[in-house]
Amino acid sequence: MVEAVNTISLDSRSRALLRSLISLYIRDGVPVGSRTLAKHSGLDVSAATIRNVMADLEDIGLVTTPHTSAGRVPTAQGYRVFVDSLLQVAEPDEREVRRLRERLPAGQGTQQVLSDATELLSAMTHFVGLVTVPRREQFAFRYIDFVPLEGRRVLVILVFTDNEVQNRIIETSRPFSPEELEQAANYLNRHFAGCSLAEIRGRLLRELQETRSAMEKALAAAVDLSEGAFADAASGSDDVVVAGQTRLMEVQDLSDLNRLRELFEAFSRKRELVQLLEGCLHAEGVRLFIGEESGVAPLEKCTVVTAPYRAQGKVLGVIGVIGPTRMAYERVIPAVEMAARAVGQALGGS
Repeated sequence: MVEAVNTISLDSRSRALLRSLISLYIRDGVPVGSRTLAKHSGLDVSAATIRNVMADLEDIGLVTTPHTSAGRVPTAQGYRVFVDSLLQVAEPDEREVRRLRERLPAGQGTQQVLSDATELLSAMTHFVGLVTVPRREQFAFRYIDFVPLEGRRVLVILVFTDNEVQNRIIETSRPFSPEELEQAANYLNRHFAGCSLAEIRGRLLRELQETRSAMEKALAAAVDLSEGAFADAASGSDDVVVAGQTRLMEVQDLSDLNRLRELFEAFSRKRELVQLLEGCLHAEGVRLFIGEESGVAPLEKCTVVTAPYRAQGKVLGVIGVIGPTRMAYERVIPAVEMAARAVGQALGGS
């Protein structure tokens, strides 16, 4: 991970010039020369003085000079200093928050909310949107039904408290009659609605060991059926939802075909993205990984902006964007904050 430079060592003039250089570079995408800085920095200093300051900033690794230009561009460390101590980010606009919440209404299934959220965040920022999917274990079971199929195959219909519905086919240890399936479903719905999957499995096994009543047959059937039904349900679907990958093809800074191919392969694998995002689950607010800070090689020219989303007091996952290091941080950071709040509201109201 790139180590942030101690900004206390920068005097006010150096800080002002670094802020101006990065703002201009983000806006225009071309190396910034001393004359341009003298014109836009608002400081009463000569171009020669600015050149000296720029040389000092280059010595400590905050800016660099491309081979083809006399101007300078920020490094990943320069962006880090800019984001940590020079950037002024306003609170998310409440009107924008309300508009986002309207497009992510409560009552939808979790998968639909997250899919819509990543698409909206990608559209808002013009970068890649991504969000981790909560594990099924985090949502309570609401209702189950078993439908007999041929032989030992059974269709399981599972409904969770976040309005997510899962249909899956399991193969049981023996054939079950429709009456047995109905009795097992009734038993589970009556005794376990509102429980987590892990809690259900544990209680079923304990009760099977303890009970010797007339309900033992139904309980044994419920245990047998739930082993396959709940184990499969807990595995859930994708760990992370990604949207807007093709938007990066429009970003000048990432136009190299080999780099794009590596990025798309990382999006396809998802494993590294999941690990990166899961490391942000307990972050306070927005967290950024600039360049090599992410530890993911294909993202070394990118910035990842993330924020955890919460519902009913629990952190459920992380939402964020991936874009070039040259991004409008003052606009992207509030957008990610807004999306996290809107997702939490949509899921919390389920």
